[in-house]
Amino acid sequence: MTKVAIVYHSGFGHTKRVAEHVAEGAAGVERTQMSLQSVEALDLELLHAADAIVFGAPTYMGSASAAFKGFMESTSRLWLQQRWKDKLAAGFTNSGSLDGDKANTLVELCCFAAQHGMVWVGLGMLVNGVRGDRDDPRHLNRLGSSLGLMTQADVDRGPELAPPISDLETARAFGRRIAELAARWIAGQAGARG
Repeated sequence: MTKVAIVYHSGFGHTKRVAEHVAEGAAGVERTQMSLQSVEALDLELLHAADAIVFGAPTYMGSASAAFKGFMESTSRLWLQQRWKDKLAAGFTNSGSLDGDKANTLVELCCFAAQHGMVWVGLGMLVNGVRGDRDDPRHLNRLGSSLGLMTQADVDRGPELAPPISDLETARAFGRRIAELAARWIAGQAGARG
């Protein structure tokens, strides 16, 4: 059984919606157990037991939200113990604008994972569409990210309407990728020990 955990913060519900779609994608992979948690209601034991941890934060003012940064800083004792060393890690972020300096948030999340000795998983897909294709589920990665998942939600739309379908389908595909790679990762580790 592969265990994937997602920990996220969502100020307005958009990042939560993305997290749910990443979780749906991962849960669709056979023999994958999902844990989806907000930073406000966190069970660290589920993170410790996971083979892969996915970090999700909205981008506010070009950086991860303060609530997510608080979670990151709260893990310093875990860092000292290297509790998450050699687990897979991945990340996603959402903002109201097309760019919003989301790449900076993904770099923060990647650096955080590296501090914990984790192995980072990028998005792993080419751009398949253009900005105008936001409502076409076949057009994945419309924002052209590689480091992790980027989504965009118009600030005048609630989470029931935004992010658009193309971003949510990209989130599902990203979740599948993480679960599939986690299964391969733990099988490889078991083989190396065997």
